[in-house]
Amino acid sequence: MVSAFLPPVLGQCLSETIIPDVKTTLNLFGMHLRKVSGEWDYPLHAHPQYEFNYVLEGEQLFTVNNRSYIQRAGDLVLLRPGDSHASRSGNGQAFTYFCIHFDIDDKLLISLLSRLNHVLFPSASNIAHKLGPILSKLVDISGSISGDITMSQRMRLQSAVFDLFAQLWEAFSIEADLSSPATYEKIELAHQIRSRLQGLVYQQFKLELPYDSHYGIDDIASELGISASHCYRVFRQVFGISPREFLSEQMLHEAKVLLDDPSLSVSRISGILGYRDIAHFSRQFKRWHGTSPREYRESGQ
Repeated sequence: MVSAFLPPVLGQCLSETIIPDVKTTLNLFGMHLRKVSGEWDYPLHAHPQYEFNYVLEGEQLFTVNNRSYIQRAGDLVLLRPGDSHASRSGNGQAFTYFCIHFDIDDKLLISLLSRLNHVLFPSASNIAHKLGPILSKLVDISGSISGDITMSQRMRLQSAVFDLFAQLWEAFSIEADLSSPATYEKIELAHQIRSRLQGLVYQQFKLELPYDSHYGIDDIASELGISASHCYRVFRQVFGISPREFLSEQMLHEAKVLLDDPSLSVSRISGILGYRDIAHFSRQFKRWHGTSPREYRESGQ
């Protein structure tokens, strides 16, 4: 589904592939590449972001939630928000490490990270092996930065971090298939439901189906070979909201995007979104947002 694009005229499009929306916010904090002496001793602390810590040379002694880990070259440490941790040299010698603090609003990825129960991933592990080349790329980009970061460098860093997450997902998929296939299958099923819900919103735009048309979540469940109750349960477990709430969020988002286009009348937007009339659209929008479409547009929110 592509936001804020009007559907093509029926009969003109010979083929198409619909890619579900990608709406992810990534924030990177305190990323650094650092070489420290054997006297290095960083005090116990915690922070609200995730952290990847990757040793390039030497040894680091990491203490996480009162448990100690020796981290050697090629080993990766993953810290979750709120983990108390401290670090110092593991052998009294200098060492070099690379660190990323981040947060991300992708609920599927957060669900994945919450299931990685390990803190230390040795260099020989599948996850460290998969992530190593991308971490090395991030190290190279970071090493090229001197002074203020350029737009090009910022984009390259963000691109590499997203690639890091992709490799992490693939590596986790392999481990999940070996250790807990039921858990991994649940996450994948929730992702399929989410993609089809986004497609449902797009289909309403493309065919101008009525918003309350009969095709909906129950049909998606049937197509996936599951019961409607299982569909609701799995989706809520992974994303924290029901499929219907997610669908409402998507419709509200698209309504806001269209309302931000002054060339479109509220009546036209109502039709694009598949409502049978402007009054129905206005009531639904006010139920979601607390204001009418016209009030939203006039407020410039």
